[in-house]
Amino acid sequence: MAVGAVAALATLAVASCDQWSGSGRERGASGWEPTSGGGRRPASTDREECPRPQSLYQRSGEFNDQEQQIRHLRRQAFRGDFFAQLELGSRYQALNETDNNIRDPIEAAVWYAMALANSDGFTPVNTQARRGLFDRLRPVSSFDDCRNYERWRAYGRLNGLLNRMSGDEREAVRDRVIYILSTQDAEGFRTLGRLHDAMYGPFGEPADNREGRDAFQGGRRNGRRHHALQAATSLFDRNDVDAYLFNYLAMETGDVSAYVLLRDFERSSASRSGYAAFVESKARRWTAPFEFYPPEAPPSGVPHSDESRARGDAADIALQRMGELPFVHVGRAFRYLGVTTGVPLGVGSMTRREVETFEAMLGHPMEGRLSYLERVRAIQFASERGSSEAQLVLAVMYSEGIGVPADYARAFYWYEEAARQGSPEASFALSTFFALGVAGVADQDKAEAVVHRLESALTGFRPSVTRLQAVLAQVSRSQR
Repeated sequence: MAVGAVAALATLAVASCDQWSGSGRERGASGWEPTSGGGRRPASTDREECPRPQSLYQRSGEFNDQEQQIRHLRRQAFRGDFFAQLELGSRYQALNETDNNIRDPIEAAVWYAMALANSDGFTPVNTQARRGLFDRLRPVSSFDDCRNYERWRAYGRLNGLLNRMSGDEREAVRDRVIYILSTQDAEGFRTLGRLHDAMYGPFGEPADNREGRDAFQGGRRNGRRHHALQAATSLFDRNDVDAYLFNYLAMETGDVSAYVLLRDFERSSASRSGYAAFVESKARRWTAPFEFYPPEAPPSGVPHSDESRARGDAADIALQRMGELPFVHVGRAFRYLGVTTGVPLGVGSMTRREVETFEAMLGHPMEGRLSYLERVRAIQFASERGSSEAQLVLAVMYSEGIGVPADYARAFYWYEEAARQGSPEASFALSTFFALGVAGVADQDKAEAVVHRLESALTGFRPSVTRLQAVLAQVSRSQR
């Protein structure tokens, strides 16, 4: 009789643990749902996943219905919508057969990682507690329960995707996540700080968050033991230097909360306060992995559009100044990208079809009107593809705050890229950086300045030639 009572209590305990974990019914033999890159989307009757609008799954029958849905989801996901990020992950993983044409494991992993790092996924809605079996504390809100389940499922899916990737593919996932978060001002940089901080969970959740803890250490769910999800939890290298760096970048946006958090970070460990000078120097040179999100496209032809939006007055003013840039530079970028055969000298020189072609390359709606942002993208796109002319123009744009907010680190980067391809103008600009020592981006180095000025002069670039002649004349007089 006593044995039967113990068995009954054990059964109830397992049931209580299952309820706490938010585990779903769609599982394989290991207690996980299928995560092999194929499979099917969980049935909408799954009581433990959070409900979704039916419009996400219904097709209107229009030829571009899928494309419109993906673009809508990307806009919402870039703005931090937790469920849009999860939905994009499942779409690019092609859990539904109708999404096979947009299958992209790297992009799927990016959006699962973004969802896991999103504080909207793990911040409790209701912090009161309810008692379960053996006085176990549980959140009151069923919304908390379903989000816990969604995050645990995302951990499993992300781990399965990363296990099948090469080192370069995992690096591509990291770079895309870093880029997206870097477009979200202080909040994004703070998230990056948590991703690299060992005092938090694997994706910046509190250290005692169950989903993060079980993913990192392994545990027991659904009555089955599971191993640690090493591929998912090791996606970001956790170290104090990078954690400090991203917290510092958050503070540099002018956010007061970021300043307070940075001071808390310094006080959290005896060794951390000593990083200040080193990290400040590194932060001044830091640049995002991309100029804009890589507009690669799966077989469907739907590009991975960059839906980030510039924030703040500085960005708005810089974009409005794009009219100061002679259009010929934009036209040369279009020719380099193969959008036009010649160099258009103005928007009126381009056909509507040419403009729509470029908009399609970016994943933008094909409206046939070339916005200032699309002009910036043309120069950025050509720069990324290797045009030394575009790289030089983009460097000047960053130096002067035209089209993009002034950023000497980005300017220096693109001057270097153009100089490597033999641009004398870029070498001359680099010589100025080294001669003056600009805002911590390039340390003052007179010898390096002379080297770049000589390289520029030897190609016949007149400002360098004139400057060099003056230096030689001065040397000659001093030797008489």
